[in-house]
Amino acid sequence: MPRKHDAEKKSLPWPPLIRGWLVKRYKRFLADVRLQNGELVTAHCPNSGRMTACNQPGRPVFLSVHDDPKRKLKYTWELIDMPSSLVGVNTLVPNRLVAHAIRNGGIPHFGKYTTVRPEVRINDRTRLDLLLSNSKGDRCYVEIKNCTLVEDGCAMFPDAPTVRGRKHLLELAELHGQGQRAVIFFLEQRCDARFFTPAETIDPDYSACLREVVSAGVEIVAYDVSIDLDRITLGRPLPCRL
Repeated sequence: MPRKHDAEKKSLPWPPLIRGWLVKRYKRFLADVRLQNGELVTAHCPNSGRMTACNQPGRPVFLSVHDDPKRKLKYTWELIDMPSSLVGVNTLVPNRLVAHAIRNGGIPHFGKYTTVRPEVRINDRTRLDLLLSNSKGDRCYVEIKNCTLVEDGCAMFPDAPTVRGRKHLLELAELHGQGQRAVIFFLEQRCDARFFTPAETIDPDYSACLREVVSAGVEIVAYDVSIDLDRITLGRPLPCRL
């Protein structure tokens, strides 16, 4: 059987996309978009953050179309074309992309794991995004965060205060204290970042907590991506400055 091309090991195709222009985003999960034919439609915005760096009215955006009669909204907002990069706004994509890349050996950091389980409940309060394991009994818990905020090449998370995000960090630290490998993974869903740092001015509590758990042994990983209108591909690891 021919080997997969390296890029295919860590990339996902977009569904068919249609072009429009952002009119406004509101109520967090809704966005009005003017299509090329002049029609104004409301799309689902699968992102609960502020989207400060990728939420400008008038910018070109790209929507996927869903004909499922059970869906309330036919369109989903996937991408926005910002001056320095296409930006993926769908927060479901990072989990899918990272899991796909790990399964196909596309991330050397996780090369020894053969099984990837998503949405793993670790207690009655919390699920984490991935549990990696192998036949030797090695286990690794991974929590993935979607990042869209970049300023002057500096990727930052979060773009809004997040109590839930701090809870995930503390759960990872607790797992590490129990002898498990634990990783916080920041995926920059855009192409213009040179390094990652926590967004101190937006959420100083999260930033302090991130530094604390990393000092205690939780691993931190950050990657950017390559994006075009056909697919999104996991890019290169980014330096993390805490």
